[in-house]
Amino acid sequence: MTDDPPLSPALLPSGFVDLLTPDARTEAEGVATLMDVFASHGYDRVRPPLMEFEETYLAGAGASLAEQSFRVMDPDTRRMMVLRPDITPQIARMAATRAGGAARPLRVSYAGTCVVVAPVAAEESGRQVMQTGIELIGPDSPQADAEILAVGAEALERLGVTGVSFDLTMPPFIPALLEEAGIPASSRPALLRALDRKDAAAVAEHGGALSTTLTALLESSGAAEHAVARLTGLNLPPRARAILDRLVDTVAAIRESRPDLRLTVDPVEFRGWKYHTGVCVTVFATGRSEELGRGGRYLCNDNEPACGLTFRPDVLFRLIPAAAPRKRVYLAPDADRAEAARLRAQGFATIGGFSAGPQAMEDARRLGCDFVLSGLARTDVS
Repeated sequence: MTDDPPLSPALLPSGFVDLLTPDARTEAEGVATLMDVFASHGYDRVRPPLMEFEETYLAGAGASLAEQSFRVMDPDTRRMMVLRPDITPQIARMAATRAGGAARPLRVSYAGTCVVVAPVAAEESGRQVMQTGIELIGPDSPQADAEILAVGAEALERLGVTGVSFDLTMPPFIPALLEEAGIPASSRPALLRALDRKDAAAVAEHGGALSTTLTALLESSGAAEHAVARLTGLNLPPRARAILDRLVDTVAAIRESRPDLRLTVDPVEFRGWKYHTGVCVTVFATGRSEELGRGGRYLCNDNEPACGLTFRPDVLFRLIPAAAPRKRVYLAPDADRAEAARLRAQGFATIGGFSAGPQAMEDARRLGCDFVLSGLARTDVS
């Protein structure tokens, strides 16, 4: 019988990682850049807690996130709590409670860590994920949806992320269409699987009287202008037509504010949208399979309309160069304090040293410093 070897101090639970420099620096500076863009458009920062009581978080917009939530018992109250897997439901709660009396439209931004039971995408392995985003609460209009995309696009441009596309969909559309068309409940699972897989043959097989319309919907996916031209000519029942018209109107509003955006439409996409109720968007970059972010329209806990966009910094910051470190100055023991403060004000990092003379120069090289400050004199390490 042998004892299990002791765990390595570096071993972490699956899906959790230490983030070191330069990655940690790139994330911190990148998040600051995103939040600065959000603030410049009037989105005020809020900070919801990492944990909430289960009964409040898993209500309203959070009800669909139960399977992704870690649960723990509060040793104080003996009530169950959850580690948030998503920040947006917390914004929905705040909008209906503490911010219920704030002037509308209410614009808020946020940045924080979330924890999920399983990775959020098949190509990802992380269970601790960072989120940054914005929420626009109050108005229910295509112009509000367009504002969210325009601000998000500007934030990505400021970061230097290129080749971005915004893929629009309307998750309530297909369920409403199937219901209005009288597709039997027993036939819907196979039909939904076929639509999810974009399998035209299976759609024709299971679609019944709706097959021609569903096939036309599949064929309309693509660039926004192509999609709009095809979608506006379809004969649809009233409720489905109204839902699709809102998507078309949103495309027009986006084109008015940001005609340069790469915009696509997929009218049959519905999977993966938990609490969303209207126009939704997924953000991609050329050559990358993972999502940069996603968002859309939903209802706050008091049924107030809202829309938002959440980015995934852990993905975004793999698409841009690592943040450059500050130039470093080694401070010899006799370095002038006022001069050191002036250098920090100019953007240098000063590294307190304990050696003088030749040893100071050697220590400066080892610590990655560019200069040595002795008294008022600055000496180039190279």
